[in-house]
Amino acid sequence: MSTPMAWPLIKLLPQKTNLTFVKFARIMAVISATLVVASLIGVFKPGLNLGIDFKGGSVMEVSTAPRAVDLAKVRTTLEAQGLGDVQVQAFGSPDRALVRFQTPAGGDPGVTLTNVKTALKQSLGDPVQFINPSAVGPKVSGELFRSGILALVLAVGLMFVYIWFRFEPQFGLGAVAGLLHDLILTFGFIVLFKIEFSLNTVAALLTVIGYSMNDTVVVFDRLRENLRKYKKMPLKDVIDLSINEIVSRTIITGVTAIMALTGLAIFGGDALFGFSVVMIFGIAVGTYSSIYVGAPIILLWGVKRGEEEATPIKLGAASRP
Repeated sequence: MSTPMAWPLIKLLPQKTNLTFVKFARIMAVISATLVVASLIGVFKPGLNLGIDFKGGSVMEVSTAPRAVDLAKVRTTLEAQGLGDVQVQAFGSPDRALVRFQTPAGGDPGVTLTNVKTALKQSLGDPVQFINPSAVGPKVSGELFRSGILALVLAVGLMFVYIWFRFEPQFGLGAVAGLLHDLILTFGFIVLFKIEFSLNTVAALLTVIGYSMNDTVVVFDRLRENLRKYKKMPLKDVIDLSINEIVSRTIITGVTAIMALTGLAIFGGDALFGFSVVMIFGIAVGTYSSIYVGAPIILLWGVKRGEEEATPIKLGAASRP
């Protein structure tokens, strides 16, 4: 019976590491705090690049069956109308395209939609059909934006409750601090690179929350096991030991996910590019936060170990064995 072939690159990862993560916790805390403050400032000024979902606009399918639709001509026609944000992408079959465009400031969505149809008919010629045209007004867009933010807040709250019940309150605090850190830095990344903030972006952020929590639970699970196993070991050393035991697994999982998302970003088109790069950044920062945000909070607070309680340790302070 033949044995399965191992991935050759896996040999580059050491089976066991002995890195002192907590030693750099203070430096990382300063860096994280600086980036969080900068990201929060960026969210308000210059602010998010809101997409059509949140600013208002129109969306419809354009069909030129049986011939293939000329996406470049559709895009050029829409841009010539002075519509601002315009999105054109293949949809389903070669003879269909999905178009989305903004309503000009002070304009009427219905009138704008009619003008776009007329321009596309003249540009593409017969036959051309417009399927499921719909306009999204500013009021509806505002409600969508509030709903998206509420979904993020609820997700963080539910994750806190889950960790609280599964572990201890300080673990829940560390997990929520890590989630908020990841969300805020991801918002900063979106602002910095002017990525369109749409419902797809909200979906990416929710996925980042789930991935970050998964990483955090893995670290906390190993930490809880080692706290029971090494009751006399200083808390600082237990945290370092726990992270070293799972760091290879975390790297493999993260790299695998990033490889898949990189392919999606390259070949998925404009519609999925923003979603993919936000996910890639979120996975990277989520891995970082599970080590340098969640765990240090437990170090500062201290945890119960049987009938004893681990004394909180100041970050950067050396501990005696």
